[in-house]
Amino acid sequence: MSAKKPDAATAAFVAHRNLLFTVAYEILGSAADAEDVLQETWLRWVKVDQADVREPRAYLVRIATRLALNRLRSAQRRRESYVGPWLPEPLLTTPDVADDVELAESVSLALMVVLETLGPTERAVFVLRDIFGFEFDEISATLDKTPAAVRQIAHRARAHVEARRPRVAVTAAEARAALDGFRVAVETGDPQAILDVLAPDVVLMSDGGGVKQAALRPIVGADKVARFIVGGMRKAGAVVTAEATVVNGNPALALSVGGELDGVLTARIQDGRITGLYFVRNPEKLTRLTEEVTLALR
Repeated sequence: MSAKKPDAATAAFVAHRNLLFTVAYEILGSAADAEDVLQETWLRWVKVDQADVREPRAYLVRIATRLALNRLRSAQRRRESYVGPWLPEPLLTTPDVADDVELAESVSLALMVVLETLGPTERAVFVLRDIFGFEFDEISATLDKTPAAVRQIAHRARAHVEARRPRVAVTAAEARAALDGFRVAVETGDPQAILDVLAPDVVLMSDGGGVKQAALRPIVGADKVARFIVGGMRKAGAVVTAEATVVNGNPALALSVGGELDGVLTARIQDGRITGLYFVRNPEKLTRLTEEVTLALR
């Protein structure tokens, strides 16, 4: 006896689920919030008369984007009282994400940190236009703005992001090599070895969420960053190890203290040296590292 075929609404939602999650995650920077948006999108989608829907993909993205925007506006008010820097929630991604250069770059923590500096509407427009390639009229319908207004917002957002994102593309192999050098330096605890892999103007951002110890402000400069890392290792009181992994489609390190996961570190690389370090220690943001997450641009 054959299994019952899903109805049109269910089939469309399942077909675009990974896309919807990725859109929500890019706007929110939180996988937990993106999952909530997915559930709310489904609840609204099943109430829609499918006869009135010409493009299920566009319709679903419209619902998800509006829900994500509402959630982001509330989240940004909460993040104003967050202890220290707020970093996006890292995801253990499937191998195909790393193989897709465009997708891996769009969900990298380095770019996600830049997106945090945009206002909610600017972020949504940038995500929909520059990352997912939606047309201006589609975005205008989603945000209830004219296409001309959306074009202006897109121009401002793009200029803002381009001024802050990494200027030179780095291959996964180059990133892995730089992080491997950093891993060896951390595990040996050699301050000079750590300095050797850091760019002079390196910036370290750490997120402990008020639960784990972390720097309350970004640390700038190789000497200060190296001292912070060495000091943290001494305070750990146990063996610190670093294991290579892939987070958000990019090479990363999973740091453990005494055999227990302590945090995830990703990096921005230029000319073979580390120019940015993003260290997530908040336990609430380390729950997506045991099961691979599938992301999609289409």
